[in-house]
Amino acid sequence: MNHLLRLIASLVVPAFMLAGVAANPALAQDKAKDAKAAPAAKAEKGKAAQKVLLENNKVRVQEVTYKPGDENTSVASSSSRVVRALKGGTLMRTYADGKTEKSEWKTGEVKFIESSKVAYRAKNVGKTDVQLYVVILK
Repeated sequence: MNHLLRLIASLVVPAFMLAGVAANPALAQDKAKDAKAAPAAKAEKGKAAQKVLLENNKVRVQEVTYKPGDENTSVASSSSRVVRALKGGTLMRTYADGKTEKSEWKTGEVKFIESSKVAYRAKNVGKTDVQLYVVILK
């Protein structure tokens, strides 16, 4: 009887492990498809696409992509941040009082932006996409 149980276990256990290995890549592919589809769903027409890469109690790391004419109305102006241009271009800041300011970004350029109590919107006024890697300090 003991030999029979060992024989069954030696056949069943590898079969389950093989089934798990075969199913796991399919699940990973489904997750990858969902992850790729999520940013596209967030990108509304006319608004900059924001993809959060990491967030904890100290920082928020995100990638913000502006297509020509896209606007970001949720700029974290109340927090200091480090910004690196993955793709450069021209953004126009519009402050609450109506004042505007152009911000030129060169690909690879890194800027430290101090927190300010003045809120603003940022809009891509150029002809190419602008992609920024933003680390917001909390």
